[in-house]
Amino acid sequence: MRTVLVTGPGGAGRTTLAAATALAAAASGRRTLLVSAEPIPGFPAGPEPTAVTDTGTEATAVTDRLDHARIDSGAHFRAELTELQQRASGVLDLVGAGRLDGEELTELPGSPQLALLHALHRAAAGDWSTAGYDTLVVDLPPLDQALALLALPEQLRRYLRRLLPAERQAARALRPVLAQLAGVPMPAQWLYEAAARKDEELAAVQALVEDASTTLRLAAEPGPAAEDALRTARTGLALYGLRADLLVANRVLPRHSSDPWFADLAAQQEKCLGHWHEEWAPHVPVHEAAHLGRDPRTADDLAALAVPAPDERGPGRVEDPWWIEEEPGEEGPGEEGRPSVLAWCLPLPGAAKEELRLVRRGEELLLTVGPFHRIVRVASALRRCTVSGAALTDGVLRVRFTPDPALWPRTS
Repeated sequence: MRTVLVTGPGGAGRTTLAAATALAAAASGRRTLLVSAEPIPGFPAGPEPTAVTDTGTEATAVTDRLDHARIDSGAHFRAELTELQQRASGVLDLVGAGRLDGEELTELPGSPQLALLHALHRAAAGDWSTAGYDTLVVDLPPLDQALALLALPEQLRRYLRRLLPAERQAARALRPVLAQLAGVPMPAQWLYEAAARKDEELAAVQALVEDASTTLRLAAEPGPAAEDALRTARTGLALYGLRADLLVANRVLPRHSSDPWFADLAAQQEKCLGHWHEEWAPHVPVHEAAHLGRDPRTADDLAALAVPAPDERGPGRVEDPWWIEEEPGEEGPGEEGRPSVLAWCLPLPGAAKEELRLVRRGEELLLTVGPFHRIVRVASALRRCTVSGAALTDGVLRVRFTPDPALWPRTS
């Protein structure tokens, strides 16, 4: 299944672009599912995939190929918390806790992100995955939130492994003894089972995000604010190994106007578009969607944006961007077959040195670049080394490792 994740700076029309992309995919002959948390004029608003009937005068043939599902984060939150109360009923009764009814539950911050992850799981490995869709288009939150959301499955799986290691389930027979020794009850089996289910769901979403047929599609209205946001996003895309297949410059004004106010705004847009074509176009096409003079309300309006349908397979996800270089130290080549210095390299376009933080902890490297954070497992050849420095030069991060003589194998 070809997956297109649509995002962009707030107010740039990303939901409109997602709908236009889904319509173009369906018009090209592919069965398409559009998932969005926002209402779309003319599209059904139910939480289950429902056929889109408002396809305009020129696209009536796509009615049997385009479905839309709108995410209801409030309903998802209530369902999840109600199920948790049922599973933990024994513990709740033991401490005399009162149950919360679904009608009194108020959605908490963070629930929209979890509801979106749940929808992605249903599309990747759940009940929606059996419907035979060729293309999945997902309307993500604004750009900064979207990149954090796409990194969330990997992070949550790591938390689950640390808090509830799977190997501890093997000690179920010892739990009564351990409870007596520790003086506190051991976690119940249902907790491990729930963690295993969540890990399986998160693994399916992570696999979807990392799949070679998954790409991001960016929507932005040309201007200084969007230019800064996209420059920051390039760093996040590189850190997480994501690839964009298209940058849509939305609401582009006519180049020539007799009105001085419109002429100045068009000139500002043209300057920004020149930068985008220079920075993005070598690797990511830039599509200019003309301003319609109104907000798109119908499928014909969406078609007028002329947003291209995603390629059937897409450019694919970026392969592992890290590579290792051997560097001679000041004292020359290492002794006994050891390299003098190894540099672990990662391209980070747009990154600033003052916003970069690195921490080595065991076999992991904790990397923070501006608002983005990722924990990566150190390459096997570098686990026998100690970190001796790092540098950010020409948009490439180089973390220098010095082999530890006590751990590096000796040669005869």
